[in-house]
Amino acid sequence: MPYQKKYLPLLIGVAIAAGIFVGGNLNFSDSPDRLFSTNSKKDKLNRLIDYIDYDYVDEINTDSIVDVTVNGILDNLDPHSVYIPKEDMERVTENMKGDFVGIGVSFYTYKDTIAVIRPLENGPSEKAGIKGGDRIIMANGDSLFGDTLDDSDIIKKLKGPINTKVNLKVYRKGEPDLLDVTVKRARIPIKSVDAAYMLTEKLGYIKVNRFAESTYKEFKSALDKLIDEGAKEIALDLRDNPGGFLDIAETIVDEFLEDDKLILFTKNKRGNIEKSFATSKGDFEEGNVYVLMNENSASASEIVAGALQDNDKGTIVGRRSYGKGLVQREMDLGDGSAVRLTVSRYYTPTGRSIQRPYDNGNKDYYDEYFERMESGELLDPEKIQVADSLKFTTPAGKIVYGGGGIIPDIFVPIDNSMYNETLTYLQRSGFISYYVFEELEKDRHLYDDISREEFINNFEVSDDFVMSFQDYLNLRTSSNITFVAYYDEVKQYIKATLADQLFGNGAFEEVFNQRDIMIDEVIKLSEEN
Repeated sequence: MPYQKKYLPLLIGVAIAAGIFVGGNLNFSDSPDRLFSTNSKKDKLNRLIDYIDYDYVDEINTDSIVDVTVNGILDNLDPHSVYIPKEDMERVTENMKGDFVGIGVSFYTYKDTIAVIRPLENGPSEKAGIKGGDRIIMANGDSLFGDTLDDSDIIKKLKGPINTKVNLKVYRKGEPDLLDVTVKRARIPIKSVDAAYMLTEKLGYIKVNRFAESTYKEFKSALDKLIDEGAKEIALDLRDNPGGFLDIAETIVDEFLEDDKLILFTKNKRGNIEKSFATSKGDFEEGNVYVLMNENSASASEIVAGALQDNDKGTIVGRRSYGKGLVQREMDLGDGSAVRLTVSRYYTPTGRSIQRPYDNGNKDYYDEYFERMESGELLDPEKIQVADSLKFTTPAGKIVYGGGGIIPDIFVPIDNSMYNETLTYLQRSGFISYYVFEELEKDRHLYDDISREEFINNFEVSDDFVMSFQDYLNLRTSSNITFVAYYDEVKQYIKATLADQLFGNGAFEEVFNQRDIMIDEVIKLSEEN
């Protein structure tokens, strides 16, 4: 589930699988030496694949050979030129488009049955009466239970053309018979704004998890809401945000920068330069902004931070960002697959490239994250390596550096109390989520009279609740997992997960952020202004 992936110090590889499809006709009357002719590079690969198809002694899936070949080609380019196989295109497209057509439920495959965690707010399932804890047993006569059914099979049965209906059989605890529920499929947003709420009377908070087609619309709605609630300053949380569409990042930056300020420029192999400037539409040009970043903030996230930092707008808070300064263009390959090929580099307004070196190959490039950990950079800003040759100066005289990510104005070390192997394992394994779900199943009505606001601000998870989680772990794992040293942190995770399963819509972040040292630092900076 979404919250199982949050707040973990994982290296987010910004790239998504890629390659080049090679095709063409083969004339077998040509001499073999033409296969290796220097002016037939494309034919060389085409012919080899066709020779294998027609003449190789065993049956071979040449589609898989093509995938291996094109990935091998791209491995020799840069880490972010990538191939998207046909079978992955729908998922990738939906993720970047920002929506899909479905029934709108968050669910587990729990004990071989679809268990609804909660229907999505204002979605078709909620309107049809689906509730948290419901089990969806059948869809249009097809069974949706059993050990052999995986999530992809379930999703295929629940998805369909927009405005079509799916007839569900639903088991609900306490009801003597299965319920018949008809749901009309609709567009379901894949949210890229996780949360938007007020941290203080003047400081609003917006968490953006990626830059998809729908992100600006979500962001603008969140910004307008916070302005209406009195926000004079905004904390824009881009931690663990791997990026996305460049133009979406530009439109978000435009909300903060004055007219005609340079946002960024790109340069391709021919030296052609394209510049992007702020327009007159910004609604938060006078307000202060804090951008929260960490080592997993990449690409479009760095465009936002770099544009604001280089224009002396606001404050960048956190740790050095990922360091991706390459621009990809998605190109259809005609067979349902696509390639995202690096076509240019982008530069921040002062002229710096923040792309990390990748001369030593992809493995070395991705392992650099672990080198940052081992060097102590995540705990001490003095350990950040900078080159004087990559020093730049903003209009206000602030020194900034290129060559490998955005270095924050205010450094906040990684919080080892919240990011350690035990907590990472508990979140990644799903144990906390399953435990909370099972506890809710005992009696969901216990929380009927608790409002979202009251739960977030005043509800206390009991010690008995937390200790029974330890018993839950002992019964379900062969290894001896104990969290005595991280008791308060686990308690916080449990409350945040409870909030998410009961209320959704950013409740996890509102609870979890109450122990966040980076947000505490932003609040402190805001109070000093």
